[in-house]
Amino acid sequence: MKDQCEAEVDFTLSKLISERQISEFLEELKEGYPGIETFEFKTKGEKIIIKLGLNRRTITECLAYFKKSLERFLGKEFKAGIRKITVRDYKIKFRIPRSPKEPFEIPWVDELKFEEGSAILFYKELDESFIFNNRVERTIKLVQEKIERQYYEGKGEYWELIEESKPKKITYCKDPSAEMLKKGWIVKAPGKGKWIYMPEFVSVMRAMERIVFEKILEPLNFKEVIGSMLISGEEVWIRTGHLEGVPMEIYYVAEPISRDPKKWERFVDKIKIARKIDYDEFKGLINFRPLKGLTYAQCPILYYAFKGKTIAEASLPVKIFDRTQVSFRYEAGGKHGVERTDEFHRIELVFIGKKEQLLELRKKLISAYKTIFDEILELEWRMAWVTPFYLQQSGEIGKEEGERERIKGTIDFEAYLPYKNEWLEIQNLTIAGDKYTKAFNIKAQKGELWSGCSGIGLERWCVAFLSQHSLNQKEWPKKFREYLKELPEGFRFC
Repeated sequence: MKDQCEAEVDFTLSKLISERQISEFLEELKEGYPGIETFEFKTKGEKIIIKLGLNRRTITECLAYFKKSLERFLGKEFKAGIRKITVRDYKIKFRIPRSPKEPFEIPWVDELKFEEGSAILFYKELDESFIFNNRVERTIKLVQEKIERQYYEGKGEYWELIEESKPKKITYCKDPSAEMLKKGWIVKAPGKGKWIYMPEFVSVMRAMERIVFEKILEPLNFKEVIGSMLISGEEVWIRTGHLEGVPMEIYYVAEPISRDPKKWERFVDKIKIARKIDYDEFKGLINFRPLKGLTYAQCPILYYAFKGKTIAEASLPVKIFDRTQVSFRYEAGGKHGVERTDEFHRIELVFIGKKEQLLELRKKLISAYKTIFDEILELEWRMAWVTPFYLQQSGEIGKEEGERERIKGTIDFEAYLPYKNEWLEIQNLTIAGDKYTKAFNIKAQKGELWSGCSGIGLERWCVAFLSQHSLNQKEWPKKFREYLKELPEGFRFC
């Protein structure tokens, strides 16, 4: 079965032109474009109506050719132009590798059907902006993605062990979050998945930060930047794919429509009287356009800082980090203590450079992480190659053609949690290839640019450490105690 499409196209002109005046040109136009299998035309008032059948997937390129040629001809011969293009009864038949397991719908499509080995899209009417903005092509891609998703959903994530530490003798088996809650190191904040960290726990986190600075950021010459915590949907998340992949996990933010106190007076008066929020009143006072949200991951806004730039060879590889943005993720379930929360703190490393530069940097980062986990934190850990199931390609996950080793993808470090007899991801390291450099149009003076990132989850480092070594400072490894010589005294309550 070959791809094919058919449609009726109305060209609304700026003046009346008869069929006789344009028929010879349209016949020449038909002969000038390959792949046309059926072609009929007529005029009606100020319209030229063309019925097309093509052995192509879509009419987009053909329509662009017709439009350009018609505009040139009409302008030269009749001092006329095209006011509007409308596509009607647009039917597209294209190949699919396998049939869907269950039916689904696609926005803007009036009918979607499946036959053996093919899908059929039908649109009653479309304007030219829909066609020329490649929305039909993206719709076809979406149909194929939805079919594939039905086959890989529920199969989980690819996971392959790379390396692991020697088993550690662990005698502590209590839940560190529960113990910290009892001792007042942490306090439950209003809302789900959020905490207030008191001086004792903060001191442990700051010690972890000092280790990261001393062993990773300073030796590898990472430069600190501060990114915005308010992220644009249009400028950032559409480019990175977050609004396609995880829109249900983002915390969204709205601006007030007006700063005029008089416009807010009724809302405020209701609070003063009822001591509760009238959400119907509130909705009329805020504006969700343009769409914005809180940081989901720190790297997207850092890539945005280089949007449209050509980076000089002397500045490669770019190595930056941010420790100021707080990450927010709406978790439906699985929350526990401070290791699985809706609000968490990370040091995010971002690097941009040539492929060889990033692979060399990855080796150095892995070596640094292993040194920290082995010699300072004395953790029982393991390192694994992880890839979502749908990205697996014939078992060669992350490998480039002709390469012996994996190039692109994510490596996770996991720490053992004795109290749960489970492993917790505490560290990741990703080489993303040209995904983000292309998304933000980041270029080099010569050659191709890649990017990568590595997120250091401070809460997770702390939980892994405390779950294996307890909350008793005397039980902590000697080298770690060099970074935290004494815990601050907590508060007493009567």
